[in-house]
Amino acid sequence: MEYENKLVLAPMVRVGTLPLRLLAAQYGADITYGEEIIDHKLVKCERQFNDLIGSIDFVEKGTQSVVFRTCNEEKDRVVCQLGTSDAVRALKAAQLVCNDVAAVDINMGCPKSFSVSGGMGSALLTKPEVIHNILTTLKRNLSIPVTCKIRLLKSPNDTVELARRIEKTGVSAVAVHGRKVPDRPRDPAKWNEIADVVSALSIPVIANGDVFEYNDIQRIKSATGASSVMVARGALWNASVFSPKGQVSCEEFKGEYIRKCILWDNDIKSSKHTLKEIIMHYSCLELPEGKAVIKSESLADLARLYGEEDYYRFVNETRIGADGYR
Repeated sequence: MEYENKLVLAPMVRVGTLPLRLLAAQYGADITYGEEIIDHKLVKCERQFNDLIGSIDFVEKGTQSVVFRTCNEEKDRVVCQLGTSDAVRALKAAQLVCNDVAAVDINMGCPKSFSVSGGMGSALLTKPEVIHNILTTLKRNLSIPVTCKIRLLKSPNDTVELARRIEKTGVSAVAVHGRKVPDRPRDPAKWNEIADVVSALSIPVIANGDVFEYNDIQRIKSATGASSVMVARGALWNASVFSPKGQVSCEEFKGEYIRKCILWDNDIKSSKHTLKEIIMHYSCLELPEGKAVIKSESLADLARLYGEEDYYRFVNETRIGADGYR
């Protein structure tokens, strides 16, 4: 895995599942991060090969709950992002998936109360010793790259100092979200403070924040000096943001997303959540489409809603493994 001059799909909870990752790659993303997985949950899983669809599933023991699903098609670019506050547990979780992913990333930027209360996410930003222990433990024991994703600290100097400490652990890259912990998505990303980190480090820095169309990719590169760019909401709303040919229509993107969900048997709750996020960006959930998505109880319902009944029928009638029709 190389991190210079790359387009990257950001880790996004509940939506960064296999269908969106494959679509992002189809449109030009070089690296695709999965949604954050909490180490406590991953260590309870066992690896299974899903003969029906050709996927590699990490399934919680004693249940049929798929915690992480991937496939050989994305093995060279998918990153498993872990939520953790403990080096030993992080390593145990990472060792479970390390043969099926290209890299492991530690989430150090999530400000949600669930993460922070468990000492994970942005709570790590004030614990450099814990950061050092987690990253060095992973680096010593894994053969794949280790990275982390951080947010800005209270001052630019604080952010640079932390980034330098992270670099000394031997990580391959660091992604920097250009917002501070109290900032909300509506607050503009501080590209100038990402630039401070880029100037201070010799490892690749992946710039993240306020990239909503392809032209923004070059803008953030120019403003920060980073050669690699990570896209979150812009890719959620339309993954063709990565394409230099221009974005496809919202309707075309939703159709492709539904087909990927059908092909890879994506969880219905995750599929609906992603569609609702897209709909809310472009219109309103109170319109007929939004109400129909909310009422949908299966992928078959979504296939009917978006005119993909024939595809759904074809996949389910001929399913002998994904390779035949991927």
